[in-house]
Amino acid sequence: MTFFQQLKDAAREEWAAYTQHDFVRGLGDGSLAKESFQHYLKQDYLFLLQFTRAWGLAVYKSGSFQEMRYAQAGVNAMLDTEIQLHIDYCKEWGISEEQLLKEPEASACVAYTRYVLDCGFSGSLLDLHVALMPCLVGYAESVDWLLTQPSTTLENNPYRPWIEMYSSPEYKEVVELAKCQLEYLAKDTTPAQQARLMDIFRTATRMEVAFWEMGLHRLM
Repeated sequence: MTFFQQLKDAAREEWAAYTQHDFVRGLGDGSLAKESFQHYLKQDYLFLLQFTRAWGLAVYKSGSFQEMRYAQAGVNAMLDTEIQLHIDYCKEWGISEEQLLKEPEASACVAYTRYVLDCGFSGSLLDLHVALMPCLVGYAESVDWLLTQPSTTLENNPYRPWIEMYSSPEYKEVVELAKCQLEYLAKDTTPAQQARLMDIFRTATRMEVAFWEMGLHRLM
């Protein structure tokens, strides 16, 4: 069993609540309110900024050139591609870049991103990667689950591009790289270390649930 699977098994209830959330279901059948998705998109922009900082912290925390290169690729992907793609996608939903820049962070966004960064500042590189895994892998698994549900429809679904983005071969490659890096970092962990990492993963997954709740109910 992979270490990632062990993490998921230890957070089985939280993982199901995350990947099968009502927000996700609403994306699948197209019933999610437009205003909820717009709120989520604005907060996700702010999340991506902090996510980029977390990758920068991973460079600093790295103990080898290989680890630094992997983390650097995360920073580059965020700064060179992903954030601009998100800005462009927000424009398609009627959200200007100026609006994104003025948007205050919702409590769920602050709590989640600062928790991830705290894991990195106060812990190890592995702690940080474990805290990042629910975001990196969870979207892909949410979409994989959606595509097995009879209620999911892609035809005339306004959220089809979002679903297709996280089910794409390119995103699946990112997920597999993240899993491989996790296995590399976790190969010599003790049972006590594994128990702590499972707590981190469980907490970060609960933060993802709260992020969906924030979007669904348009919470600040």
